[in-house]
Amino acid sequence: MSAKKVGSTGGHQAFRLHMVTWNVGTAEPPADVRSLLQLDSQPTTDLYVIGLQEVNATPVRYISDLIVEDTWSHLLMETLAPEGYIKVTSVRMQGLLLILFAKQVHLPFIRDIQSTYTRTGLFGYWGNKGGISVRFSFYGEMLCFLNCHLAAHMNYALQRMDEFEYILDTQEFDMFNTPQVLDHKVVFWFGDLNFRIADHGMHFLRSSINNSRFNLLWDRDQLSMLKKKEPILQEFEEGPLRFKPTYKFDRFSETYDTRAPRTWFGLTGKKRKPAWTDRILWRIKPKATEIEDEKSSTASSADDDEFSVKVTQDMYTCDVSYGVSDHKPVIGTFNLEMRKKVETPLVALTVEGIWSADEDAIFTYTILENFESSTFDWIGLYKIGFKSASDYSTFAWVKDDEVAANGEVVMVQMNKNELPLLAGDYVLGYFSTNMQTLIAFSPNFQILESKRAVMEGLVQENINGLEK
Repeated sequence: MSAKKVGSTGGHQAFRLHMVTWNVGTAEPPADVRSLLQLDSQPTTDLYVIGLQEVNATPVRYISDLIVEDTWSHLLMETLAPEGYIKVTSVRMQGLLLILFAKQVHLPFIRDIQSTYTRTGLFGYWGNKGGISVRFSFYGEMLCFLNCHLAAHMNYALQRMDEFEYILDTQEFDMFNTPQVLDHKVVFWFGDLNFRIADHGMHFLRSSINNSRFNLLWDRDQLSMLKKKEPILQEFEEGPLRFKPTYKFDRFSETYDTRAPRTWFGLTGKKRKPAWTDRILWRIKPKATEIEDEKSSTASSADDDEFSVKVTQDMYTCDVSYGVSDHKPVIGTFNLEMRKKVETPLVALTVEGIWSADEDAIFTYTILENFESSTFDWIGLYKIGFKSASDYSTFAWVKDDEVAANGEVVMVQMNKNELPLLAGDYVLGYFSTNMQTLIAFSPNFQILESKRAVMEGLVQENINGLEK
């Protein structure tokens, strides 16, 4: 577990969050995204949140993606699973995609997951623009991630602002304490927000960029300008824009738009000016709002201080090496420093005896804390390195006649004919149907190679050290 203690008192811990936003321009993914995910960084990441825009959403492709994972999700899962990251959830609206990955150790403490979406493009009837969000409780703190793709073009800055406020107003969650986005303790707002650099000419823009004098452009960045007069934007923080504007590039190059102007129906097109269209911002719930909440709850202000969350950004940059799109991906890494409000899993799972496919296997589970369990909950057998809750080798239903009582030890049997024949390292995971996530794991254990593996020709029989 990469979460580390911060300081010697108070029990606070820092969790590392790695975020990516990328308008992929309907392109297929590159062969390798390891550098985008910075898998070799130390300390290791606890949570990955990846937001994409303009994922290929032609009708045929979109329907196929509903049946099987889209190519971007597939690549991310294939890359992150061997490193011990599991896909917790994802939400898709046309070309917008938002995916959450976490280290297995954190999954029992990621609860109350809900997602929603808001269409803004083409009068709200088509989801080519808008926002998708995922909210969840992380060790008891409420987090929300909002991935947006807002209106394009230089002159639509105010429309982008209107769309953002509309998304905030209309997105609702079925949670009494956090019914809307801004009710969460920490909100991350990111995506292709499409804000441009106003007033400056092309020559000045490119000269400033080529000389890495990005600060000359900050004052005319539309989002920065709006932040001076829009109260809601003043609640959001953003790291300094010390990286190249991320749009618009020639594909498979680090050169800004060089296309020849084209004429459409008598209108002459222009080269797009470089701009920081792709952004990551965050907001910690203001203290004044929290004090109002305390008046209607049993929590004291002292408790609130004790459980406060601190967000610090370690990195804010773009990776210009990726060229499949005319946008470059933006990376933000953060430390979330907080005190855990929840440290006990809801369920305990225990593997009994030695497992192999030569005989039925036994395990037990115990409900440690009341939650909305269901007779449709199930326990999956997962090979170490699994990708998601649905990536199980086999599963067994929980007690099927009634919901188990708190503290009751329930014994469950897995049929030997459904167990893996070959040896391997596995873990049991309890899937909550109501929470739509894995909420508990057994310790890792080994399944032994079965005698049936030899009989079925999966391995060669070994006699006196010689393979027969």
